Amino acid sequence: MIESDIKAKLSFSDGTPDIDLPIYKGTVGPEVIDIRKLYGQTGKFTYDPGFLSTASCSSKITFIDGDKGELLYRGYPIQDLAGKCDFLEICYLLLKGKLPNQTEKSGFEELVMHHTMVHEQMQFFLRGFRRDAHPMAVLTGLVGAMAAFYHDQIDYSEPMARHIAQIRLIAKMPTLVAMSYKYSIGQPFIYPDNSLSYTANFMRMMFATPCEPYKINPVLVKALDRIFILHADHEQNASTSTVRLCGSSGTNPFAAISAGIACLWGPAHGGANEACLDMLTNIQNNGGVEKIGEFIAQVKDKNSGVRLMGFGHRVYKNFDPRAKLMRETCYEVLNELGLENDPLFKLAMTLEKIALEDEYFVGRKLYPNVDFYSGIVQRALGIPTDMFTCVFALARTVGWIAQWEEMITDAEYKIGRPRQLFIGETERIVPAVAERK
Repeated sequence: MIESDIKAKLSFSDGTPDIDLPIYKGTVGPEVIDIRKLYGQTGKFTYDPGFLSTASCSSKITFIDGDKGELLYRGYPIQDLAGKCDFLEICYLLLKGKLPNQTEKSGFEELVMHHTMVHEQMQFFLRGFRRDAHPMAVLTGLVGAMAAFYHDQIDYSEPMARHIAQIRLIAKMPTLVAMSYKYSIGQPFIYPDNSLSYTANFMRMMFATPCEPYKINPVLVKALDRIFILHADHEQNASTSTVRLCGSSGTNPFAAISAGIACLWGPAHGGANEACLDMLTNIQNNGGVEKIGEFIAQVKDKNSGVRLMGFGHRVYKNFDPRAKLMRETCYEVLNELGLENDPLFKLAMTLEKIALEDEYFVGRKLYPNVDFYSGIVQRALGIPTDMFTCVFALARTVGWIAQWEEMITDAEYKIGRPRQLFIGETERIVPAVAERK
């Protein structure tokens, strides 16, 4: 970052002397005002609930321009990456800052696939959960438990220790997600097959059984791989900020990623595609396409409490660039599986058409987002609704660990310590029990 020649002058009406604050420029995006010395010079904090106007870090990994509908991984547009790369190439890019050449790609793939198995005792840990536990609860526990099973590298100030942890997380996450699913439905675990691609291996662990061979469908593998790519990172969102804040204490990366998974579980974050599919299912169960007009009327009624899930985005004020790619993938998968006439898909496309043409939604820029389409695709692939967020976590793991690595190696890195505006009681005297009302 570069310090601007221009300063931000902060003036006060209470007699506090004016102060000049540095302004920094990034390579792209808004400039930032450096307020680190504000408290020391004035005794005042800033107030920014949700940190919506606060840059908590500097980063070289991902950039979003919400007004343009632009998402860049290390400077590369997401639409180019999704069309020309596979997920492990994206992992390499996010971790190392460059796309791999053929030799680097082959070596990275071999390294990751070499670590796909998990410690056998993880199965016994898994069996301690109830069968009907939500898979995200199980996954949070499994990833956190990796610190107990893979504790040979404990000095994460060492680059090699961090590298091994990163590879282990990328490699073992598909295995853990598949184990969570198999456990929930009472089927035996399927061990990894390292002769397959990363995504094909995951699908086999999810859907194969020991009873018969599993046939790989390249169209479906490509679709899931694209889901992974589109969800690999998304700047300083809630779960990424959680990983950074948790990791800032110096805790091990498995604990930090587990914290990120717990945050992602929230319906306002990673659970959005699950909520979207639930919405479509409820509409279908209450009359389907014929009743969609009534549903839209309820959405427009502020007093109804009915929300339109899968449309609009907190960051993108234009069309979500990932949604365009996911829409293409949605059609490819449904055509491959012969599901073009699936009632739920027809309902979704009717809802999409209304949202793109109705002035109420167009005026508010409530375009379909990536969650609207990814839930439909995952359902078509056979992934149950309660596993959607686990798949999201699998994909986002590489973004989390890239952000964690960047934080750990940042010269300005400090343990996170948000401040507060205290509005509670001032100091009080503790009365005797008999005197309390």
